[in-house]
Amino acid sequence: MLRRIYEWVLSFANHPYAIWILGAVSFAESSFFPIPPDPLFIAMLLSRRTQSWTLAWVCTLTSVAGGWLGYAIGYGLYEFVGEFIINAYGLQGAFDSFQESFQKWGFWVVALKGLTPIPYKVVTIASGVVGLDFFTFTSASIIARGFRFFSLALLFWYFGPSIKEYIEKNLILVTIASSLALLGGFGILYALG
Repeated sequence: MLRRIYEWVLSFANHPYAIWILGAVSFAESSFFPIPPDPLFIAMLLSRRTQSWTLAWVCTLTSVAGGWLGYAIGYGLYEFVGEFIINAYGLQGAFDSFQESFQKWGFWVVALKGLTPIPYKVVTIASGVVGLDFFTFTSASIIARGFRFFSLALLFWYFGPSIKEYIEKNLILVTIASSLALLGGFGILYALG
């Protein structure tokens, strides 16, 4: 079953509208959508190696633009929309801890949290709630999201064929290791928060 899902994602990555869908998911994830663009982004990096940099630009720019929507939700619509989003995904604890950090560290919190597995919507909405300077927010978002997506693009561009071969041979091991790493990251961040 895992093999079929993997092959389905890879085949979808070659769909004519895949770049548009990738941009839409990246935009939405930064403000309200629960699923990150990473699975589709990685599948597209594996199947469209020559477009690695274009894909990284699409993810970066649409993620920052989606972050502007998240900021607007936090800034002006928190009671009506933002609070619902935070509560729907069970992110209130992370949100509260981020609000305190934003007051003190601003730019650095956005830049560093934009690299972590924490849903970026928490960062964008909290930035709006605390009224973080919009230019500071945008600059930190471009740096954080750009670094994240271009780093992945570089890794998959450089190691592409060998990574794809390794993933296909060890699909179950890679899936388990990725899931454990993600859960471990959330566990550490929860313990620190």
